[in-house]
Amino acid sequence: MIIEVRAKNCYVFEDEIRFSMKADMRNKKFAANVHRENNFHVLKTAGIYGPNNAGKTCLVKCIRGIQGVLLNKKSGLLPNIFTKDPLCGLGITFLYEGRKFSYDFKYDAGKDEYTYEEFSEILKDQYNNEKSVCWLKKDSTGESYECADEELQKMIPVMSRNNLLCYIVDADKFWHIGEMKRILTGFAQKIDIINMNNIPIRHTIELMKNKDRLQQKVVEFIRNADLYMDNFEFADMDKIRFQGIRGEEMPEEKVLSIPEDVMDQIRLVTTYKGVRVPSMLFDSTGTKKIASIASYVIEALEQGRILVVDELDSSIHFKLTRAIAAMFNNELNTSAQMIFTVHDINLMDCKKMFRKEQIWFVHKDEEGVFVYSLADFTAQQGVRDTTDVMEKYRKGALGALPDPELINSLLRIRGCAKEVDADAE
Repeated sequence: MIIEVRAKNCYVFEDEIRFSMKADMRNKKFAANVHRENNFHVLKTAGIYGPNNAGKTCLVKCIRGIQGVLLNKKSGLLPNIFTKDPLCGLGITFLYEGRKFSYDFKYDAGKDEYTYEEFSEILKDQYNNEKSVCWLKKDSTGESYECADEELQKMIPVMSRNNLLCYIVDADKFWHIGEMKRILTGFAQKIDIINMNNIPIRHTIELMKNKDRLQQKVVEFIRNADLYMDNFEFADMDKIRFQGIRGEEMPEEKVLSIPEDVMDQIRLVTTYKGVRVPSMLFDSTGTKKIASIASYVIEALEQGRILVVDELDSSIHFKLTRAIAAMFNNELNTSAQMIFTVHDINLMDCKKMFRKEQIWFVHKDEEGVFVYSLADFTAQQGVRDTTDVMEKYRKGALGALPDPELINSLLRIRGCAKEVDADAE
């Protein structure tokens, strides 16, 4: 599970930002929303609000960038465009196999080099005091090196910087480095990152091909999300017979279409009032997106994965987004986590759904981009667990609210229209 994400001079974030999933155990409300393991307490869900183009997606990109680096993939990391510093700084603290770890690195986008990396295990005693034990520190700029594998420490200064150390050395020969690689890759492989504005249905198709318990749960999820649907299935081609459908007809929405997988998509069949129809032709965009995200949600809950969703509420009814969040917050969920960006303030509910520290904001102004939690607001500032947070947000008291001058644009348009009418006369 993700506990904290850190970013500095990366994408829109110039100054360091910290996004935390650490639960404040002084707050006893909605205890089921907290995952407890070995005296560590981590939030199961968090929603991130903010105006368009403020930085919500960039926060998701930071998580994707960290995942890519840990899996030895091309990260695509970019420094902030308003600085001349090529160094992107990223870090993540996470829970893996009941243990807490922290990993930070600096990436020089100009030279394609990793100039800094540090990996530590964070131990907690019976009194809840935390102690950090360094396994690796490689600071090429400051020429400072530490390694729990002493025989490797002297070699680090002369090693290549084009990759993480665990991918440069033979990890099988050094126990700590090998264990570090196993932990980092194992954690990164548990993360799924999706964008609801462009979510492919391929993942659901692959699960639908397997006639097992997971497939049945995916089908049940999709059926329950649509009041009028009788069934959803992946049918054999020889069983597909649709009446009244011409071959030239194509779906109106192309956002979910994957050209190379058209045949598989045709095999997705929806049944309405006993009539079987091709999903890609008859289902709405929202239903298609529900079908696409269903496999990720079920797999995360069943296998204890981390699901990061950009624009969770895109084309989906607010009751469904609430239901998805509730599934992760439920006490029956013992190891899955979901982080999502959202605009729908119906989810901003501290009375029935979320703890204060589960609601986050990204605010952008002339001074920079700021990431902060609802928990940063105190009772003295008028924010309590019983506060109508949605109303506070509507009034701008919590920031992270767009202030578009749309009425001025409308008046200008109407003014231009009147001028055109006058000229025509």
